[in-house]
This record gives sequence, structure tokens and C-alpha cells, in this order.
Amino acid sequence: MEPDEQREVYATIDLALRVGEVLLSSGAGTADATATILGVTAAGGLRGCEVDITFTSMAVSYQAAPDVAPETHIRLVRYRSQDFSRLTDVDRLVRHLARGDVTREEASRELARLTSAGPPYPRWSAVLAWGVMAGGATLLLGGGWLITLLAVLTAIVIDLNNRWFSRQRLPAFYQQVAGAFVATAVALVLYAVHAPVKPSLVVAAGIIMLLAGIALTGAVQDAITGYYVTAAARSLEAMLLTGGIIAGVSLGLALGLKFGLNVGIEPQTIQLANLPIMVVSGSVMAVAFAYASYAPLRALLPVAVMGALASLIFTLMTRASFGPAWSTAAAAFVVGLGGYSSGRRTGVPPLVVVVAGSIPLLPGLTIYKGLYELMAVGQLIGIVSLTTAVAIGVALASGLILGEYVAQPIRREARRLEDRLAGPRLVGPRRPIRRRTARTTRRRRRAS
Repeated sequence: MEPDEQREVYATIDLALRVGEVLLSSGAGTADATATILGVTAAGGLRGCEVDITFTSMAVSYQAAPDVAPETHIRLVRYRSQDFSRLTDVDRLVRHLARGDVTREEASRELARLTSAGPPYPRWSAVLAWGVMAGGATLLLGGGWLITLLAVLTAIVIDLNNRWFSRQRLPAFYQQVAGAFVATAVALVLYAVHAPVKPSLVVAAGIIMLLAGIALTGAVQDAITGYYVTAAARSLEAMLLTGGIIAGVSLGLALGLKFGLNVGIEPQTIQLANLPIMVVSGSVMAVAFAYASYAPLRALLPVAVMGALASLIFTLMTRASFGPAWSTAAAAFVVGLGGYSSGRRTGVPPLVVVVAGSIPLLPGLTIYKGLYELMAVGQLIGIVSLTTAVAIGVALASGLILGEYVAQPIRREARRLEDRLAGPRLVGPRRPIRRRTARTTRRRRRAS
């Protein structure tokens, strides 16, 4: 291989790996990251590349000819960030590269600019959005305006603490413990001063806020599409982070019991008269999470619609006694079904709309109920409640993925792509990318 050709190979694979790093760090499934990496290498004229992805590393192998030794490039994924703006921009960049609108050199420079740029919105607005999301969760669970305001303030404190912990490089597990403990401590204080509110709703809203950053959908997607190694790693991470939440709440409950503070769970009944408030609350939660994750502004409208639909369907099915797991699965299916088309029409990856739209379905109150029953009441029924929370989580993720499967366009090209990738596409190009030869690339450059 000539030196110039070798440099082109290096540069193309480096671009593909950097694109894959952004996707994986943003919670995209392994199938999506693999397909996008192959799309970038195909756009660069490299045939027959093989991609291997684990939870923390990516490898691309390329063999120029049958009688030439293959070369393998590896890149580590060193960070995790919920930045939907960067994910959207990189997704659009890959599409432009696939269509030939930009050259590989231009794409590489643009990718470097995107990955080094700061967030599109002020950080204070993102912190406030987390508070708004917790307030929406409180309203969704039947809270009044006073407890909603307290939940907003508590969520802001939790987010500020976690940002400070991140700057101190404290592992995410301990951040989850600290955040859950803060929410429980606020509930204990409200109970101690006999505030005319439901203190348990503050804890439930805090749990939902902390659960929102756990990429359970990616874990289930990887398991369904056959990437069992990354599915196991993502599932272990989700279990560890959820365990941090459980540890923080348990610590708060244990301290409360020592001081005679028994923050119980008030009976929750779904009243159809409150349905408009619940639907609006679900929409607010979804939009606030999307904004806090720096989603493009054009994505907020479909996110709001999906959040409202999720709350509406879950409420009606729960009222009809379908049970929490099946109600969650049905609502998640609708979100996955509508999130695909609405995301594509607004120019954002469906992953953004789907993940944000499903936020109202997170089982925050169910987790707290199980912990309270185990620790304060001493009833083994708490194990059933925690198991129900796990079932809700699995139903949520699998319902979303099933909705995406059904929403895929039924065309010959799409079917071939789906057969190759074995799963729905939440990020990256939908159609197979026609490979370019070096001659085609030079012709395009001369024409430009």
C-alpha cells in the first residue's frame, strides 16, 4: 500500500472511531454505533471492515487485499455524557458524509469542533430544567403545588451536588447514593415539621430524576439485537447505579427510623378527573429532561407529544386494571412507534425523542414503596414491589424497542439493512451507504 493510501486509511478509520465514541458515550445502542462506523468507513472507500465494540472500547479491522495482513485500530470510550445536541450534530454530519456533501477532511474538522464545543444552553438553565422535571413528576404522582415547589428545589440541589462531585471525579455510584440521600433527608425534615404535604413524593421525584440518567434502553436494545457482551455491561452499570439510589434511600430511611421519623407511603388512587393534569405533567417531564440533556429546540415539540401520550395511555390502562408492567409496556410501545417518525421529521435521531418521551414511565414511587415496606414496615411484600419496579423497567425498554421495530419503513433497502444490523435504527443512516472507490472520491474533489 502506498504511503498516501495508508494515510487515507488511517484518517478514515480514525474518523469512524471518533464518531462511534460520541454515539456510545451518548447511550446509543451497539448496533447503531456499529452501523454508523461501517457507514463512515464505506464513505471513505474502505471495503470489508469489521467492527468489534465492548462497553469501553471499539476496534475496527481492515484488510486491503486477501494477501495483505489486516490492520486493527482501537479507541477507548473514556467518558459518558447525556448530550443530545452533540449526538444530533454528529448524526447529521454522518448523513452529509454519506451523501457526499462533505469530504472526509471536512468531516474530521467538523467533528473536532463539535466534540470540543460547550453545551448549547447555559448550564443554569439545564440545572433549572432538572428541577422542573422533578416538579412535573410530583404533579404526575398527585402532589400539590407546595410539594411540587419543594421537589423542584430539592432536584436543583441534587443536580448541583452531582455536578460538583463530577468535577471531583467521584464515581457515578456515589453520586447516586448522595442524590437519593438528599431527597430522603428533605422528606424526613418535612415529616418532622409536620408540613401539610406528602413527603414521600419528594423522594419519588428524586428517584425518577436519578433514574433518568440510566441507559436501560440501550442495554435491552443490545440484548435484543444480539450484542450480549455490551448488553451485560450496560445492565451491570444500570444495576449498580440503581443500587446507589437504593442505598441512599435506605440510609435515609434507617436514620429516620432511629429518630422516630416514619415517612410512609400515602395510598395512590388514579382519578380520571385529574387526567388533564397528569397528561400535562408527563409532557413537562419529557420536555424538561430533553432540555436538561441539551436536545435541540426543534425536538421539544415531538418530545412533549410523546410524554403526554405516555402519561395518557399509562393512566387509562392502569385505571382499567391492566397492571403497572403491561400499562408501561403499552405506553412505551406507542412512544417507540411515534418517536421514530416524529424524530426523523424534525431532523433529530429517534433515540432523543424516544428516551425523553418515556421519562414519565419511570418507576420512582414503586422503588420507594418497596424500600419502605422492607425497612420501616418489615413486610416481605416490599420484595414484590421492588420486583414490580424491575418488571416496569424491562417493560419500558422492551416496549420502546418493539415500537421502533414496528415503525421501521418496509422497503427492500430497509429490510436488507435490518437483516444485516439485526435491530431497529435509533441513530445513524437508515439506508445502506453506497461505498465509494478512491477514483469516485477524487472525482468529487475535482468537481468541488
